[in-house]
Amino acid sequence: MKYNARLRRLIEKHEGRVAHAYTDSLGYLTIGIGHLVDQRKGGSLPDEIINAIFDYDLNQVEAAMPDWMQKLDEVRKAVLTDMFFNLGPEPFDGDGYKDWPIFIKQIKEGKYAEAATNMRATLWAKQVKGRALRLAEMMESGEWPSDV
Repeated sequence: MKYNARLRRLIEKHEGRVAHAYTDSLGYLTIGIGHLVDQRKGGSLPDEIINAIFDYDLNQVEAAMPDWMQKLDEVRKAVLTDMFFNLGPEPFDGDGYKDWPIFIKQIKEGKYAEAATNMRATLWAKQVKGRALRLAEMMESGEWPSDV
């Protein structure tokens, strides 16, 4: 076995492999195989790792989207993908957002202004504020914002 492979196995044996954030023996937030992320101690994630995690998460979300969403124009598809990314799998089922049946019906019927109004009136909109307003505008207009 080559030096690099043995070194990696040795360090992993000592550090462990943890698939979630944890507090190390000194009380600092750490992830993976001893990667310090606690900014109090100068830890962080490099952009390459942030991008890799984001790519993975976005691929998971897009793979879970039902077929009917794939047929939407790219802006409205992006709105729903962004919402799913934000809301996670809880309100989602195989045919759409199970907690939002009227919203889904409006989109399927092409009633995008009504869907946008519906979006603005939700608890989710109160929680995410500007994000919801931007996404509702995109749903209504079918256009990308100028700053995206």
